[in-house]
Amino acid sequence: MRDRRRSTGRDSPAPGEGTPMTGPGHDVPAHDMPAHDMPAGRGAPAASAAPREGAMEREQFALWEDRTRISLTPIAAPSILGLFGFAAATMMVGAWQANWYGTALTPLVLWPFALTFGGIAQFLAGMWSYRARDGLATAMHGMWGAFWIGWGLLFLLVAVGAYPLALAPRIGAVNQGFAFWFIALCVITGVGALAAMGKNLAMSAVLWPLAAGAGFTAAGFWAGSTWPIRVGGWLFVVSAAIAVYTAAALMLENSYGRTILPLFAFRGGQNVPGRRAGRQLEYRYGEPGVKIGQ
Repeated sequence: MRDRRRSTGRDSPAPGEGTPMTGPGHDVPAHDMPAHDMPAGRGAPAASAAPREGAMEREQFALWEDRTRISLTPIAAPSILGLFGFAAATMMVGAWQANWYGTALTPLVLWPFALTFGGIAQFLAGMWSYRARDGLATAMHGMWGAFWIGWGLLFLLVAVGAYPLALAPRIGAVNQGFAFWFIALCVITGVGALAAMGKNLAMSAVLWPLAAGAGFTAAGFWAGSTWPIRVGGWLFVVSAAIAVYTAAALMLENSYGRTILPLFAFRGGQNVPGRRAGRQLEYRYGEPGVKIGQ
């Protein structure tokens, strides 16, 4: 076969030029052929073949994992503080609202504790829930913490004479403006109760009676009726009692590193007493070692 390099006046192959293809009707060097026309396994080294998708993903994952560095700042479950603060304020005011004790002047004694523990402490727990990446806790603690701050400030203003006593909310009297407080609480808490069903039954059981209690209380202040407010008070006490259980379960698991009181999660293995607390590694979010939730 005639040397093609000599016929074109070149003494050496150009960069990338391969060995001429042989055979009948083939007198063109491999490098002159388009890539999509080049026969598989001929004219191209085997090492240049693209790796399989799975192998490439594993290689990239290993490279990414080896170079990942994450600095973690561990925090306790914010809902421990949030639920205890919520339960304390809600149980005190709910029991008074259900007519278990007290008089019309009792809120003037309750407001400092409701403002600080049920309001400020719970609101802070809601903000710390951002760091735990718990959207449900952020919304519920933030909203109910803000409510108890507002409730405490309202009766603080009444106590110091800065708010007209005639406009203060009273059981059995129409106060549609105050009723709207509880309408908003009822709707948003109901949405939170639906979301909580995706986590565990304990948190959902806190929010369902709470939403219903807010609804009855709103109806009572809207119509100036006493019995819906009494029913709402009972439901608030029920919600507060379940909140104490839920907060205790979170605190005991945090202290002992295993399940003591089950939260009735939808994954049954998490409800077994003595189960070691897991630490999720969120590889699928690109954040190994970061635990999402509480």
